[in-house]
Amino acid sequence: MGAVKQSNNFVLGLWDHEEVFLHAIEHIRHDGLEIYETLTPFPVHGLEEALGYRETRLHTVGFLFGATGTTLALSFMTWVMAFNYPLNFGGKPYWPLPSFIPITFELTVLFSAWGMVLTYCVRNKLIPGYVPRIYEPRTTDDRFALVFDIEGKSGEEIEKIKSLCSGNGAVEVKNRTFKDGE
Repeated sequence: MGAVKQSNNFVLGLWDHEEVFLHAIEHIRHDGLEIYETLTPFPVHGLEEALGYRETRLHTVGFLFGATGTTLALSFMTWVMAFNYPLNFGGKPYWPLPSFIPITFELTVLFSAWGMVLTYCVRNKLIPGYVPRIYEPRTTDDRFALVFDIEGKSGEEIEKIKSLCSGNGAVEVKNRTFKDGE
């Protein structure tokens, strides 16, 4: 089984205003075109809905990591206090659950926070050594971009993408080709 070949040919549509950009996304998606990537200089309210994204599952991951922290804390303290080294502290029981609550809470929060951060970084490829493709440097300054994968598309399909971008307020439409390994 070979490695998946990454696409190297793209069309970029650039916008200079977020409202026009959002309306363009809605029109372009309505026409059935698949948007490969969106790039914005700042978070845009309503972008997820315009792109049709589902709600994130990061909160579910946070719950699972938190439950892991709770289980680990209670299991370890139970093992130490009741089985491994049971001591009688002033007549208290070997399994003093109320005294476990602060440590259990802290480990729940710690595991949840670290788990969500690591999951977010792995999911978004924010890992050391990964160099993302830069489709358009101005998207970190003042431009909003839609990226369309045109690998294997006909000239007619490419012209349709370009005309839809231009017709929906794009200030610039251009091709972007990467070399392998770039």
